[in-house]
Amino acid sequence: MIEKIIVTLISFVLFIYVFIFKMIKKNDTNYLFILGIEAVGILVNFIQIIFGILKTGFFNVIVYLFSIIIPTIVFLLEYKNINVSEMMYVCISKIYLMFGKVKKTKELLINLSIKYPNSYYAHKMLAEIYESEGGMRKSIDEYVKVLEIKRNDYKSYYKISILLKDLGRKKQAIEMLYNLLKVRPEHEPASEMLGELLIENEEYKKAINIINKALKVHNDNENLIYNLGIAYVRTNEFSLAKECFEKVVNLNNQNYNAYYRLGQIALLYRDYDMAETYFANSLYNEKEAKSYFELTKIYIMKNQKDKAILSLQKAVNADYNIYKTLNEEPVLFPIKQYIKEPEIKNEIKDQKESKKEIMIEEYLKDTYNLTKILNNQEKNKNLFEWNKKRKNSIN
Repeated sequence: MIEKIIVTLISFVLFIYVFIFKMIKKNDTNYLFILGIEAVGILVNFIQIIFGILKTGFFNVIVYLFSIIIPTIVFLLEYKNINVSEMMYVCISKIYLMFGKVKKTKELLINLSIKYPNSYYAHKMLAEIYESEGGMRKSIDEYVKVLEIKRNDYKSYYKISILLKDLGRKKQAIEMLYNLLKVRPEHEPASEMLGELLIENEEYKKAINIINKALKVHNDNENLIYNLGIAYVRTNEFSLAKECFEKVVNLNNQNYNAYYRLGQIALLYRDYDMAETYFANSLYNEKEAKSYFELTKIYIMKNQKDKAILSLQKAVNADYNIYKTLNEEPVLFPIKQYIKEPEIKNEIKDQKESKKEIMIEEYLKDTYNLTKILNNQEKNKNLFEWNKKRKNSIN
């Protein structure tokens, strides 16, 4: 009997604590659920004392669990500044989300964020839901609130940077990434993204600096090394770029972009044998048409007519656009008559190449054409000097 009285007193104290200091003080009806559970435990305890029934093990567990253990857990959690009501909101929201009830989930989370403006979980979940729905601006607003609550949530820093980039606000994305890397220099995805954005903004020296810092920590990251190669190309440091792309293919021999860039650099140095090897290694999917086209030009320069015809035919079969431009390429005139129009007119329209890939592609082609013009001018100058000397010697 004494035990029952002690249980009754403790359960009443806990009931009053939850009722006054939680539900009334916080004005939060979520605690009604906990009070209801406590009431069931207290009721069973009274029935056992007054009527002497329900004294089985099962009902004893109900009494202790409902009237003492659960409210004690609530007390301890609240003592550690863990908001039980917030946890209940979040749990219910996750259950709704699990069953695909997104609208109801958002309603619950919005109510939670209104009731508890500093609820980290409410703003974080809302940010993720808005992001999944494509509401990037709303998502950014929620992630900003997340950071106001928890400054060291570096994943949210990175998320905001991605969303800003997708909205075309690159300057702000770059600023966010710089701030993130100041406190977390080892954040690999942030270094990759910042390097790419700086390259797209044509800030190549800054990109080189950022990527080299990142590579001190992540020295086997092929994306970082590849982007470093692109930055070196744009600063005309072709030997350093070549080293980077070689490192990439050593790390991953299926990085066809790196092989293709090595082929383009080899062309700049007029190393046609190496260029042929690199372009041959770059033959895969969307690169096939471009690679076959470059191989065709190499075979023509090496007077390998049959190989050139076969390679060009493969190029036009892969991309009908090349067939339509045969008359615009003087270098192809000697073999264009042997090329058959493809029965299936495959046209590569959207290769989904990033801005940096398009930029480096155009830059290397322009650089190659410029060096070709300069070489021809040098040859003509040397020829003129030779003819001049020859005439003087005859006279």
